[in-house]
Amino acid sequence: MSTTQPVAEADALAQRLVEAALGTVDLLSIHLGDRLGWYRSLRVDGPATPEELAARTDTHPRYAREWLEQQAVTGLIEVDSVGPRRFTLPPAAAEVLTDGSSLAHLAPLARMLCAAAEQMPALLEAYRSGGGVGWAQYGADARESQAEMNRPWYERALPDALRSVPDLDALLREPGTRIADLGCGGGWSTIALARAYPAATVDGFDIDAASARLASSNGDANPDVASRVAFHCGDAARLPASAFHCVFAFECVHDMPDPVGVLTAARRSLVPGGRVVIMDEAVADSFDPPGDETERLMYGFSLLICLPDGMSHRPTAATGTVMRPDTLRGYAFEAGFTGFEILPIDGFGFWRFYQLTA
Repeated sequence: MSTTQPVAEADALAQRLVEAALGTVDLLSIHLGDRLGWYRSLRVDGPATPEELAARTDTHPRYAREWLEQQAVTGLIEVDSVGPRRFTLPPAAAEVLTDGSSLAHLAPLARMLCAAAEQMPALLEAYRSGGGVGWAQYGADARESQAEMNRPWYERALPDALRSVPDLDALLREPGTRIADLGCGGGWSTIALARAYPAATVDGFDIDAASARLASSNGDANPDVASRVAFHCGDAARLPASAFHCVFAFECVHDMPDPVGVLTAARRSLVPGGRVVIMDEAVADSFDPPGDETERLMYGFSLLICLPDGMSHRPTAATGTVMRPDTLRGYAFEAGFTGFEILPIDGFGFWRFYQLTA
């Protein structure tokens, strides 16, 4: 090995860390702009000087100037080159950072990671002791950011995704169909299911009381489906028997301390011919480093949020975000399911769909 190779490798790694630091700064600055309403004001009210932006948003002009200049330097916003220095939010940035209906909306990602960073002292203690950091401890930023980041996928992409599986779509369209939505979070998946299938009633369940309250509020604010959705705070393991034609679990099985118990209860809650549909992270089939960007991101979520949440319960499966297909298959068979398949739904963000049948 050349004596220059270790030096070159060290330089490359150092450069990667510098780039990671730049990305971290961008995320933190995006969090500031999101929470302080600066992006929204630039989109709705138009270009602004620092003084104008501060006046619109009841913030301090000196901080507004530093943020605007940083955003221009990092390439997220534009600045006029003549006259008073006015800053403009370009259309692409407006969509990604302010449009909650867009599949490209990612401002909540910054909010989620900032919520995790706030828990670093608790995470360090959990890593030392083997304890955990429960979902409620991450607070409103984490809870709301997850709901807002997933909402456009449920509202805009989920109906077509389900229609692409004809037998599942036909089941959901039957008059009198009852659907359960486990781990419903802010309720947007529940609302989207009710909107896509007007002959169905949908019950959303979440063990987190604040999430259940948020879901109920969102349901009440959507009168077109309010009479066909209901939200419940409680353990999904207590589902009523023989009640539902289909049970959904969107991005939550990997968080459950007792996934086998919950899946067993879901199986028992099905009427004959019913099925369980699980949407979870589309990680690789096996551990084979180095991984792709999805794998890296999901391990990040697992380190900072999902595994500590799982470890906050006892006993716990401690699955973590990176739940491989074989892991879920094992949970499903242990819960008494005999059928397990990956549904042919492609291009749905970071997620993969599974179907379980008894």
